[in-house]
Parts: sequence; C-alpha cells; structure tokens
Amino acid sequence: MSWLETSIMAKRGVAGGKETSRQKITIEQQGKFHYVYGPYAEPVIEVEPGAVVEAETHDAFEGKIKSESDVPSELLNVPYLNPQTGPVYVKGAKKGDCLAVYIHSVKPRGPQPVGTTCLIKEFGGLVGTTSTALLNQPLPEKVKKVNVDENGVYWNDRITLPYEPFIGTIGVAPEIEAITSLQPDYYGGNMDLPDVAPGSVIYLPVQTDGALLYVGDCHAIQGDGELCGVALEIPSTTTLQIDLIKDHRIAWPQLETEDMFMTIGSARPLEDAARIAYRELVRWSAAEWGMDELEAYMLITQCAKVRLGNMVDPKYTVGASVAKKYFK
Repeated sequence: MSWLETSIMAKRGVAGGKETSRQKITIEQQGKFHYVYGPYAEPVIEVEPGAVVEAETHDAFEGKIKSESDVPSELLNVPYLNPQTGPVYVKGAKKGDCLAVYIHSVKPRGPQPVGTTCLIKEFGGLVGTTSTALLNQPLPEKVKKVNVDENGVYWNDRITLPYEPFIGTIGVAPEIEAITSLQPDYYGGNMDLPDVAPGSVIYLPVQTDGALLYVGDCHAIQGDGELCGVALEIPSTTTLQIDLIKDHRIAWPQLETEDMFMTIGSARPLEDAARIAYRELVRWSAAEWGMDELEAYMLITQCAKVRLGNMVDPKYTVGASVAKKYFK
C-alpha cells in the first residue's frame, strides 16, 4: 500500500486521494505566463478534485538565458521573473478550504544544456542587495549552463550531482492582493523549499473561489538557502494530483511526506520565518493528535528539525518538521 493512502489528503479530501481525471497544460495552451499571484487572472483550465494535471513550466528566466556568454542584466526585466503556469481553477474550492497537491514528478524539458544558474547584480545571500544596502560593488555577472537528466546533474567533467528536483514556486491566489511571484507568503509562492518534491503533498490555504493554483520555477537541485540567489533552474514537465479538503482552515502552507509533517513560514528577518513555522507545527501537532498545546510545545522542542528554503527572496522561508513515527 502506498503511504499516500494513509495521508491527510486521502483521509479528508473530496476525492479521497484518488485520481478522477487527467489534463495537460502545454506552453502553447498557457500562452501568457503570470508574474504575480492574484485572483484576477483567467484560469487556463478548470478541474474537479482528484484531477491529475501535467503542466509544462518555463525556467525562472522564461528561457531568455541561452548561453554562458549571456549577461543576465541585459536580458532580464526585473520583476518579470519566475513565470507561473496556471492558474488552475479547482471546482468547489472556497475560502476556508484547503487545497492538497500531491507531486507525482518533475522532469526536465527541452534541449540540453537544460539547467541554468547564474550570478545577478544585487541578488544573493552573500552580497549587498537593495534590501541589505552596501557600498560594495556588485559581483561580476556569470552564467553556467548544465546538462541535466533524470540520472544526474552533470556539473563538469569531475562532478556529477544527484538529480533532486522540486518545485520552487507553487501556491494559490490571495483573496485581494496581487503579489509578485518572487515572494513567498501565507499562500505559498516562491518558497524555494527542496522538500516540495516528488512524493510529497503540499497543503495550501484557499483564499478565493476556485483556489487558483499557480506553479513554476522548478529546480534540478538546490542546497539549503539558495545561496547565490539562483538554484539550477530548469524548464519542466511537472505532474500534480489536486484534491480539496472542505472546511479545513490552515494559516500557512503545510507539507506531508511518507516520514514527516512540515509547516512552512516566510518572513524577514529569518528568525521570524522560523517562529512562524515552529508555531504552526506546535498548533498542528496539538490539533491533529489531541495534545495540550503546551505539551506539544515542549515535545516539538525536543524532536523537530528546520529546513532553510531561501535566504535571498523578498521574504525568507523556513520549514519546521517532525517525524511521523512519534505520532503513530
């Protein structure tokens, strides 16, 4: 039996975690890509709970960086980065519900070298930025193109990294705001959290009718923090299974895998992102397992772990997790 059959998605979802239909979103079907998360875009498709959607996504640069001789600042128009596929309208979704999205796969798409990373002026974890204003001159811009397939990331002749794909940016529309797809927040967005990977379920708080699910910015691999500001960005074919949990309010994104539960917070400074993630994990533990909240606070203190998603975006992201084995 797959662990998914015992997940919160399967136990509480309208479709019971079962597949009900299949649809595709190709680059051609998408047409116009979106650079904000908001409730004002027309859905590209509508689906019932239980739908499996195969979505083609661009890389974070919409394919504009094509060679190592390219200069990012000459090609990119900030803030038009992180193009999003969607939105997907989920029938029956209302504010106060929860969208459950199981990630089946993230596969590289397009001609090699399909992976791109680079250094961009005033962007990254170890340089001065517009938020962390310094007099130092920016680092020189630099592009690296990398061959990627499902067997590995071929960094150079000596180094092959594992292919560890995940979705950098996924979320639902806020109720009224239109917020840049570069920013993570309570609705999801640009969390850059490596755990949002094939084999996991991400739970997102629905804010508006239809939820309006967006996805993009897939990565072949990334260490904690997305340190230089750019993971190994890839265009992808990403397959998602979408379910809906009615009347299930959550304040921030949550994540479930076979072995752990995680809550996700995004804020600046970084410690506030960690506080949000840990607070939500304490509250989730208390609510799910009938535990006194103070008892849950003490327990989580002993056995939880944190994962740094990004420390480079307009808000930073932290995931706080606890192993399922403690709650069996």
